[in-house]
Amino acid sequence: MKSYLLGVWTTFDPVYYSFSRLRYVKDFEKNRTLFRVRLTRYKGRTTVLKDGTVIHKNDLLLKIHLHNVKIMNELYAVTSDTKRAVYIYHMIKRSMPMLAEYVKKHERFNDIKGIIGITSLYKGSKRLGFDNITIQNAVYRTYKRWTFSPINYIASSSRQEDPKYLFMSKDELVNRYGC
Repeated sequence: MKSYLLGVWTTFDPVYYSFSRLRYVKDFEKNRTLFRVRLTRYKGRTTVLKDGTVIHKNDLLLKIHLHNVKIMNELYAVTSDTKRAVYIYHMIKRSMPMLAEYVKKHERFNDIKGIIGITSLYKGSKRLGFDNITIQNAVYRTYKRWTFSPINYIASSSRQEDPKYLFMSKDELVNRYGC
């Protein structure tokens, strides 16, 4: 069943990508990384990040999406949740310098306040420099949990955590991962 769902998702993903306004972040050899991104206006509550950056409603952020189909295809044979988590952590860590470079070269660099993602697979994200922020709106949190259930099923996650926002200020990203 999981392989069938992954096959359907692999087929559907290019269609989703073409309608989503996402752009690939490429590495130094111009290969695609795990990140697909787009600019967005933040619509949540005011949030203060650990480095003191304050994110207000309507601030411009770079929304990051992991290329989950790519990750799941690479991890299909790995059966241990722990090994999967470690592998994903290192895949993301290797892609962070390219994300920092993307932000530094972006035409709206001065307007971008930080990066944001939403995930229920956030173990290890603090070690990467992210702030994990609880989604306060219960309806939106439930909606995101429901939409993440297929990826969690395919990823063989033994238990599903509530999704959280992952924030990182632009300065933290560039200082930590900039080349």
